Amino acid sequence: MNSKCKVPERALVRILLVDGSEPFRLLLSSILKEQPGFQIVGEASDGAEAIQRAMEVKPDLVVLDIDLPGLSGIEVTRQIRCCSPDSRMLFLTLNNDAELAREALRAGARGYTLKFDAVPELVVAAKTVLSGKRFIGRAFRDLDR
Repeated sequence: MNSKCKVPERALVRILLVDGSEPFRLLLSSILKEQPGFQIVGEASDGAEAIQRAMEVKPDLVVLDIDLPGLSGIEVTRQIRCCSPDSRMLFLTLNNDAELAREALRAGARGYTLKFDAVPELVVAAKTVLSGKRFIGRAFRDLDR
């Protein structure tokens, strides 16, 4: 078979997980790995490590907490958007402050939802954000009002 005629394999979506809790990162990883085409390319437990990993792996999607050790998730978002502008940012957090969610979206995040909703919303949120649309978790449905 001529190599020029080969159908290229579908590219994997490269995901960086950023959360201070290793057990929670493991949960996220197990949920996302079940999805065809998703690949976890790195993990980070704090803001500085997240920026470093993003510079190294240039992920398609960064799933991060807003309350990180060191730098806040909002500052991490701003810095990753500079060093890896094609990366899409999705917040998954315990923080249900609507104004903080608005600030995260203004900083460049495309999605914001609560950790309590990770199981039912994470995959839909990831796919929505990766498609270029905004995802707002059910706890924040009135965020744009």
